[in-house]
Amino acid sequence: MAVITISRQFGAGGITLGKMVSEKFGYTFADTEIIKMVAEMANVSTNFVETVEKEAGGKFSKFISKTVSKPLVGRILKDERGYIDEEIYLDYLVLIIAQLADDGDVVILGRGSQYILNDHPDAYHILLIDKTENRVQFMQKHYDLSRSRAAQVVKNEDKRRINLYRKLQKTDYDDPNLYHLVLNMGKVSLEKASELICNLVNAKS
Repeated sequence: MAVITISRQFGAGGITLGKMVSEKFGYTFADTEIIKMVAEMANVSTNFVETVEKEAGGKFSKFISKTVSKPLVGRILKDERGYIDEEIYLDYLVLIIAQLADDGDVVILGRGSQYILNDHPDAYHILLIDKTENRVQFMQKHYDLSRSRAAQVVKNEDKRRINLYRKLQKTDYDDPNLYHLVLNMGKVSLEKASELICNLVNAKS
């Protein structure tokens, strides 16, 4: 009934590695599923949740809170009774990650899960880091992006990560003391990283 959280600098291979580990253990891989669960709880479209998530702490949240009324927002949602903003998103996020952890046998990608599950007795927290250039190359190779596009995506996602943690009032998200294992993906392969994570969990199970 272990829980594995994977936090990463964008482009360090979090999705790819998370899927590899979840397949080896037969665990659920929770990434886009979290968006679906938030959407269901808020009774809104997944596209709207994705927008709130991508822009957490940024211009979108300010636009929503100061400019758009709830009735107007309701007309572009799945159901006019549904509504979500940045604060509601974060509240649901905490509830959902806690529920996933209680169910166990899950690999959770990002979204502050290392903080939310900091005291969970069966949680193992992993951090993936790498140089910016390596992360850009990873995005080029695994997502068939041009170099300029890959560089822009990495830059944008790094900003989004900072904004999300700012909303969680956290600044130490890359502090190794938060994690059981920190992996420099520029020095280990995905296969070796997967092996190290599996060995860690198996040793303590």
